[in-house]
Amino acid sequence: MPEFFARLNPGKNGFTLIELLVVISIIGVLSGMVLVAMTDARARARDARRVNDITQIRKALELYYAEKGTYPVRGWTISNNETNWNAFKTQLAPYISLPADPVNTPITNPVNYPWTTTSTYLYAYYASGYGCSGHWYMLSYRLEKPNMASPGTRTCPCTVSGTDYPSGYFFNYGSTNPSSVNYGVITVGMRQK
Repeated sequence: MPEFFARLNPGKNGFTLIELLVVISIIGVLSGMVLVAMTDARARARDARRVNDITQIRKALELYYAEKGTYPVRGWTISNNETNWNAFKTQLAPYISLPADPVNTPITNPVNYPWTTTSTYLYAYYASGYGCSGHWYMLSYRLEKPNMASPGTRTCPCTVSGTDYPSGYFFNYGSTNPSSVNYGVITVGMRQK
């Protein structure tokens, strides 16, 4: 039987180098396309989880408010700071097992402002001051593949640095500008008074 094939292709024992290189390059291009598609799909899946997590946290906060008549009063409470996130988790324990961001980027100075780079992924809660501590809150998070504008939130009527805000101070850490450090950040919240 081997003599039969040898007669059909005299002098040819296998694939040429060019044929092998073409096949390898085609496989490389196809695997690269699959890798990009999978990376994009994973980012979108993390974003879906973030939106769901924030929705669940907001529901837990409303249950907390209905029972206690106030939201948990806290300065910046950030999901990648284990100490203050665990304290927040304890406050909301009867209503939710408080999730953290799927990436939960470590940052060095979360005290004043958590959105320090465009690759910061975490959950941030704030509910202190601005006219009625405990009767408003703000949650911020970042999407990897932004597909919505940040609605922002208002505090109660207050005065900030000598300026009156009769409708409440407006917080919105989001931006639709891709070159902004706040690109993809979504700020949501609630005001009761």
